Amino acid sequence: MKLTINTDGGSRGNPGPSGIGAVLVDQKGGILKEISEYIGEGTNNQAEYTALVRALEEAKKLKADEVSIFMDSELIVKQIKQEYKVKNKDLGVLFVKVWNLLQKFAKWDIKHVRREKNKKADELVNKALDNK
Repeated sequence: MKLTINTDGGSRGNPGPSGIGAVLVDQKGGILKEISEYIGEGTNNQAEYTALVRALEEAKKLKADEVSIFMDSELIVKQIKQEYKVKNKDLGVLFVKVWNLLQKFAKWDIKHVRREKNKKADELVNKALDNK
């Protein structure tokens, strides 16, 4: 089963209170799972990575074998594609988690999208932060 995943993470203050959002959609366009969670204090980049980790964990629970990931964080996308090095130790730990999760899928790809193409995931981040 192939899933499309949109994720977003955000921090109010950077670092500050952080939240994550993700939407997992099947091939017919049906939403299988929405994630909106407050994750405590952190940076925007930590939240972006955490959102991706949670979404990939959920995709495995849903028995997906293929995922197409869309994020509005160009940094994270380029790090996952190994176009940029991960220099921050805290992000390095999260990168390894993501990388190990991705290896559990038969096929995966990740793309950077503009913020306006990631609205639902962004709404879920703000919902998590507003309701913390």
